[in-house]
Amino acid sequence: MHFGFMLACTLLTSCFALSQEKGLVEVDIFTDKEFQTIHNFAASDAWAAEYTGLWSNEKKSQMARWLFSMERDANGSPKGIGLSAWRFNIGAGSTSQGEESGIKDPWRRAEGFLQNDGSYDWQKQAGQQWFLQAAKKQGVNQFIAFVNSPPIQLTTNHKAHSTDGLAANLSKDNYVDYAKFLATVLKHFKDSLAIQFKYISPFNEPQWEWKGGQEGSPWNNDELANATRVIDSVFLKQKIDSKIEITEAGQIDYITGEKEKYRNRSNQITTFFSPESPNYLGDLKSLAPKIAAHSYFTTWDISKLKNKRQRIAQKLAEYPSLEYWMSEYCILENNEEIRGKGRDLGMSTALYVARLIHADLTIANASAWHWWLAMSPYDFKDGLIYVDKDSEDGNFYGTKLLWALGNYSRFIRPGAKRVLVTYDNFNTVENLKDGVLLSAYINTDKSLVLVAVNQGEKAKDLKLNIDKPFINEVRTYVTNESHNLHKMSDGQIPNGKIQVLGKSVTTFVFHSKD
Repeated sequence: MHFGFMLACTLLTSCFALSQEKGLVEVDIFTDKEFQTIHNFAASDAWAAEYTGLWSNEKKSQMARWLFSMERDANGSPKGIGLSAWRFNIGAGSTSQGEESGIKDPWRRAEGFLQNDGSYDWQKQAGQQWFLQAAKKQGVNQFIAFVNSPPIQLTTNHKAHSTDGLAANLSKDNYVDYAKFLATVLKHFKDSLAIQFKYISPFNEPQWEWKGGQEGSPWNNDELANATRVIDSVFLKQKIDSKIEITEAGQIDYITGEKEKYRNRSNQITTFFSPESPNYLGDLKSLAPKIAAHSYFTTWDISKLKNKRQRIAQKLAEYPSLEYWMSEYCILENNEEIRGKGRDLGMSTALYVARLIHADLTIANASAWHWWLAMSPYDFKDGLIYVDKDSEDGNFYGTKLLWALGNYSRFIRPGAKRVLVTYDNFNTVENLKDGVLLSAYINTDKSLVLVAVNQGEKAKDLKLNIDKPFINEVRTYVTNESHNLHKMSDGQIPNGKIQVLGKSVTTFVFHSKD
């Protein structure tokens, strides 16, 4: 289909060569066909920020610029990826227990505000608090607090992890105290530091047993429902504005249907949002109208990647008042394309994750997308930035993944609407596996953002047909082996032709004539 207006804009030939008519991919963009609202892109401060936030000001400030900055260099290229939200880990206090915590790696323990005498030490988690403030100074205004384990002073075994993995590591007798703890932390940050946590996630990955390795607690659905009701009651009494986020499911398929293992920890959309369910929570005033889950172990093979996300979209259609947030991911999978172990600062990991972001946004209709570790000391594919495992000081290293995420986060701003993009074979498994992936968004300033993920070796020629007029100029930002979100020269191409380089993530920004 063609439209009343054919986009006519061009990049300088020094950046992109004009293609021949043969081989052009016709791309139709329907700006009046809207899908979900995009609220934010984020990452978390677990666990390295506790250390890196105490490093030299020069080093931690540079890492903060990479993560949060909306500034540009002299060329017009972004200095950072402009994350629009930040996830703050409220620690359970395992650091104070040292080796006795049962968590061998000190970098996976966390400090805690609650002390054994019932007082609060707000100087704890100082490194994390530094990054929290740095995010705010650079324009981030959406903050999410999350809890892996309730404070060790309240847990059943006085550890920040479970003993048997069968039930929550928190007795019903302590639900109220846990709720009061959360309220106290949220109040402190709002009143003393002017940090308003829009959301609080009290139950991270409740499906898993959490017998050690890091802070965590399992929660069965009935336990989670009962605890959420208590938290809601306390929040209302104490006039807490933060909304409760559930359920931070460890895999996305735990929210859409029943799983044979941990059956009472699955089917969570229906369990918590169907009025017929005994665990219905949808009427709680403090509960956010959304469901959150993590994309782990659902990215391969490509049929699975697609089908699992289609199931989310289908489920959301049954519950139109709900949004879906993809609230945590790093690469844990081992498959024929990628392995979790081993750092990769290059484009291989960046393209793998870019495909996932595309699938989560365009198939599952995710309204937010959050990476796991902003900074990682590990030999694993889990960091946007890698750091030396040195509690005092060290070096840090950027990744192509950082900048590829920026192709989305820097330009798709809070409040943007995803709009319809169609082209030959755009929704097939084959194209999702190794083709060009295109998605488009209209920002609140009416600018149009087109993100192109070219998984192939060769450049791809596109011809854009857009249903509304935009200024006859495009700004283009490329991440590939040679560039980190680099702004190419502005220019104009006749007949709406553009070219996407091979093995790249490219963002095109068009401004409205209105």
